[in-house]
Amino acid sequence: MMDELELLKKDWQKKEEHLPKLSYDDIYPMIWKKSSSMVKWIFYISIIEFVFWAAINFISSDPQYMQDLKAMHIYNIMMVLNFVNYGIILYFIFKFYLNYKKISVTDSSRKLMKTILKVKRTVTQYVWFNLIIFATYMIISLYGVLIYSEEGKEIVETATRQGNEVTFWFLVIAVSILFTGVLLVVIWLFYKLLYGILLKRLKENYRELKKLEV
Repeated sequence: MMDELELLKKDWQKKEEHLPKLSYDDIYPMIWKKSSSMVKWIFYISIIEFVFWAAINFISSDPQYMQDLKAMHIYNIMMVLNFVNYGIILYFIFKFYLNYKKISVTDSSRKLMKTILKVKRTVTQYVWFNLIIFATYMIISLYGVLIYSEEGKEIVETATRQGNEVTFWFLVIAVSILFTGVLLVVIWLFYKLLYGILLKRLKENYRELKKLEV
């Protein structure tokens, strides 16, 4: 059995000698082209996502919704939060664009490796920002509903009259954390699917470039 295995190995080695071996100059342009394409798609997807959520927000922000926010005394803070949210997202889109332009003129594997790491770091920061801003929206909305809406006031007053105020607020906080946590996981999975495939391929390209540097 061992003799047969050795024969197979030797036969493969002989065949391998006749296969064309790719040089650094052959491999690097292929990795650069794939990496550039992936970074470009990250930039495009971020723009599409921004337009999509902005359109949803515009459609849902009818006069009645604005009146509800004012009635719950969270109108001003929501407007400020929207301004901050869109401003920072546009900043990230600009960073994605700069990463794409930078990778388009990269002329060495070492520079390309640094750019890939920078892209991964920027995408990670972008995802974390979106998770944090969503959690902030949820907390402010729940606060407005419970403290200022008619339904919320009635529930709080009923719990207070029955002497269950502490238990009530404990349950509210627990359910809010659980509900927000579930939604954050769903959003994280969405971003994992949206950007995860591209980042995974970039990581593979990074490993290939590291081999070239050895």
